[in-house]
Amino acid sequence: MDWLERMNNALDYIENHLDEELDYKKIAQVAFCSEYHFSRMFSAISGISLSEYIRRRRLTLAAFEIQKSDIRIIDLAMKYGYDSADSFSRAFQKTLGLKPSDARNKGVQLKAFPRISFQISIKGDTEMEYRIENIDFELRIIGKSKLVKTGRAFKTIPTLWNSAKKDGFMQKLIDMSWENPKCTLESLLGVCGNEAAITEDEFAYFMGVRYDGEPPSDMETLIIPPSTWAVFPNIVEAWKRLYSEWVPTSGYELANLPCIECYYGPKHKPRHELWVPVIPK
Repeated sequence: MDWLERMNNALDYIENHLDEELDYKKIAQVAFCSEYHFSRMFSAISGISLSEYIRRRRLTLAAFEIQKSDIRIIDLAMKYGYDSADSFSRAFQKTLGLKPSDARNKGVQLKAFPRISFQISIKGDTEMEYRIENIDFELRIIGKSKLVKTGRAFKTIPTLWNSAKKDGFMQKLIDMSWENPKCTLESLLGVCGNEAAITEDEFAYFMGVRYDGEPPSDMETLIIPPSTWAVFPNIVEAWKRLYSEWVPTSGYELANLPCIECYYGPKHKPRHELWVPVIPK
């Protein structure tokens, strides 16, 4: 069973259990991968978080039921996992643009969010450059973490670094990096999430540097065990193509560790890289 079939089987499972409490671990098991990586792959390929997709699909089905039957709003709320009619109504209006009661009216215009299916577009004219790096020691990264909305990560993360440059935090990290060069990860680092599953609409983005000394009192410490990494130039492009093009055909599985965005100094080529933790299949 290939990667594409496993992902679509997981989507089938979601679709068949939208009116039940969905277990994210079970969804990932259907796809034969961890919660962490199923959620990350889903978000990267679809552009929305897994939880947001499930919410949109449930509300779309609820809208169909409202138009086709006289089911009570409270019963519909309970069916699709809401604690009250009020919370259901707020979510319904925010997502579909009108109140559930108004959706009963004939001729009213509603939004519908169709189910997703994954396909791979084969493009032989655009290669993906990468290399494999082995870091055989524990990575000790110091810095600060910020919460990032999953659906806005590509816009939010550059803003975080711009703010860090303005308030001096970036320069502080630069001054601490390269003090004791130990590997090719001597750069500004953006660690995406952690070992917990990214199933919510936001995740922790850790901005820091590899550092072996005593961290300043205003910084946190993140430890990443020895690992093997697939390294790609051009972070934005790598994120877009990683799960849909490289992973399915690489002979590697993703390790249950966070990906790391590396931003190098002015004379380094490439200027930035995406480090992805992997293990051989």
